[in-house]
Amino acid sequence: MSDVIDEISWAVRNVLTSPARLRFLTRDGPATTVRLLAFLGTVVPRARAQLALLRQEAERIPDPALRREAVASIEGKAYHVAGACILATFLPSAAAEHYIEIVAPLETIYDYLDNLCDRHPNVPAQAYPVLHEALADALDPSAAPRDYYRAGPPGDDGGYLQSLVTRVQRSLRRLAGYEDLLPYFREAAAFYAEMQTFKHFPPGERETALVEWYERNRERFEDLDWHEFACAAGSQFQVYGPLFIAFSGRPDLVSAAYDAYFPEVAALHVLLDAFIDQAEDAAFGELNFAAVYDGPHRFRERVRELTATAAAKFDDLPTPEHHLFVLRAMALFYLTHPKVYEQNLDAEAQRLLAGIA
Repeated sequence: MSDVIDEISWAVRNVLTSPARLRFLTRDGPATTVRLLAFLGTVVPRARAQLALLRQEAERIPDPALRREAVASIEGKAYHVAGACILATFLPSAAAEHYIEIVAPLETIYDYLDNLCDRHPNVPAQAYPVLHEALADALDPSAAPRDYYRAGPPGDDGGYLQSLVTRVQRSLRRLAGYEDLLPYFREAAAFYAEMQTFKHFPPGERETALVEWYERNRERFEDLDWHEFACAAGSQFQVYGPLFIAFSGRPDLVSAAYDAYFPEVAALHVLLDAFIDQAEDAAFGELNFAAVYDGPHRFRERVRELTATAAAKFDDLPTPEHHLFVLRAMALFYLTHPKVYEQNLDAEAQRLLAGIA
């Protein structure tokens, strides 16, 4: 499967030919480059291998519409899976393999459900929270199977979604002390399902629903605006960060890891994703969170503030430099994505990079 390595290699080539991006990569000396090479040389091939297996399953889905979205979510979002696995760079080989066995199918669930909600023509609003029960179940090894399509869309996926859920559960069950993660995983899955449900309401209704949802949570997230809270809820890093800490043998720091990645890193993740998706979202009439800001200056200001807060929180974790690498690599790859150049956003992307911690 070439989608992961090709897209990331494209970004790497453009980093190396962009003076601003090369300065960003090397400003802390050779350490960042060494870590990036380790990620590209060990983690990306393992993520690619996992995705190749999952694609074989997706291609066997009987229903053509479901099959199309499953395959498209692997082909078009393989970049997401590689990025989701990045913390495996800092784990020993066997642990890294185990981590990727959890994260690759889990990220594929996120991406498949996102494709269904965004692109499948027969997904009613009442189906959004039901479909996303798959995430909650995947993150809880004791959860029993459910019919995730009972509210739609119609069609037979040949057990594909349930197979993904079972893969994650089985691998998560093998992790010693996974029970410490469950309260955080439950909240992350619940927030994600709510965000996806509200975001896919019709224009006008979706904004109202998201604002009202934020108001119910404002006291806890008063440093965020409504759309930044939605972005934070729509990320996966608040799952992957604590999972990495558990793999590192520090279950006592799972709470600190959750707080370090949520909401700031999580919000930044989805804001950068929105930044490169502006043209696509406009074409499909979807809500774009980066476009909510009152101009690019305010967007740059918030990116700078969110990254500074996140970097400070990393000091509460062992090896904060590893988490800072993840934050900076995420920003670098998003802001060197092909979509940046297709939309003539390179100058703005370089300005955003200049504000990254």
